[in-house]
Amino acid sequence: MYAIIDVETTGGVARYERITEIAIVVHDGERVVDTFATLLNPERSIPRQITQLTGITDQMVAKAPKFFEVAKRIVELTEGKIFVAHNVNFDYSFVREEFIRLGYDFQRKQLCTVRLSRKVFPGLPSYSLSNLKKHFNIHAEKSHRALDDTLATTRLFELILAEQEGTGKVKQLVNHGVKETKLPPAITLDRLHEVPDQCGVYYFHNAAGNVIYVGKSLNIRKRLFEHFADQTPKGDKLRTGVADVSWEVTGSELVALLHESAEIKRLLPPVNRAQRTRQYAGAIYAYTDLKGYKNLVFGKNTAKNAKNLELVAEFPKTDNARNYLQALVYQHELCHRLTHLDASEHACFHYKIKKCLGACVGEEAAESYNERVETAIRQVSKRLSGNFFFIEKGRSDAEVAVVGVQNGKYMGYGFVDVEQGDQTVSALLELLKSTFNDPDAPRIILNYVEKRPKGIRRWDELE
Repeated sequence: MYAIIDVETTGGVARYERITEIAIVVHDGERVVDTFATLLNPERSIPRQITQLTGITDQMVAKAPKFFEVAKRIVELTEGKIFVAHNVNFDYSFVREEFIRLGYDFQRKQLCTVRLSRKVFPGLPSYSLSNLKKHFNIHAEKSHRALDDTLATTRLFELILAEQEGTGKVKQLVNHGVKETKLPPAITLDRLHEVPDQCGVYYFHNAAGNVIYVGKSLNIRKRLFEHFADQTPKGDKLRTGVADVSWEVTGSELVALLHESAEIKRLLPPVNRAQRTRQYAGAIYAYTDLKGYKNLVFGKNTAKNAKNLELVAEFPKTDNARNYLQALVYQHELCHRLTHLDASEHACFHYKIKKCLGACVGEEAAESYNERVETAIRQVSKRLSGNFFFIEKGRSDAEVAVVGVQNGKYMGYGFVDVEQGDQTVSALLELLKSTFNDPDAPRIILNYVEKRPKGIRRWDELE
């Protein structure tokens, strides 16, 4: 059974906008068995450009029911059915967001007629609903009105079913190409459809319940379907021994990244090998020699070295530190002897072949050479500093996620109620969840917040 749906809205982003009209056509794969359509009061004004597009005005929706008044009917019409729409992500996200505001977890299997049309009718110049209506001579009274667009989508869906001689291929698309016969014995398609299509961290468990793999995704359900559809040797290896899946919704991508990294180091799942290092063993250090030249050196990341030398950067292994230092030497024209990559007592080998500017024999002034060393240090020694929180979307509209940094140290993350939560510095620090001591956390935070500086809140802004 299918619930073919179209919504008209006050804008394009489900989290901030509302539904002004909804239409649902229930289809059993052969014929229409039920129809429902209504205007909705969005509890806000409709932008002029939206009225020009849809014809729906504030006056038309003023006495229309609000979403909560028709929510039960929508649940009844869609329960146990596949949610079908033209560009399904748009319509589904709006309906789901309206239910989130009511505290209800609306989850349905989804199917997109844009995607179906591309597969079944390849080569068409456009797959917009208006152009498909023209191509297939589908009659509809009004475009950008929910019922007429839903009826047009229904007719398009019937043409697709007829072309495919049944619903088998449609079911494959609903299940993202996953064949149930290819799934591990303990995993079912229904179990995968239970997974939320939200940002978070997910776990693969073996028959004993132990975690064998940890991952993160902006859309956990989509990522799991991708894993189980992957029939390559890598995909087979990942799925081997999987008996169950679990997940944690974070809403925030930064929290998901931090939680995934910490969980891998805490649980040491056998499939996650690259990120399991609990302590960085290698480092690059700096010191100034008696002649005034700033030297760089790689070595073990020990308290003794950190006490006697200037710590520039940490690495998972000593070999990683050496390789990175070697790259810096070539990039910034540094001397191999003054970076301890050449054991010569005087001129380094690269000076002899005219690839070194002569700092090793005093031909290049220390001041000039040290400028390039400082540039290299700035490149590699990115570190957290200061006191700030990074704030972004939480697990629902009612909360935000908070990641805290104090004196350049990652303090953890937490979630705070948007309306009632205390957002003073002391209150936010108190709610931060203590996490596994993760050497990768500073790098994760730096890389993330550099691309999204608007999320940063300095402590002095909150006091």
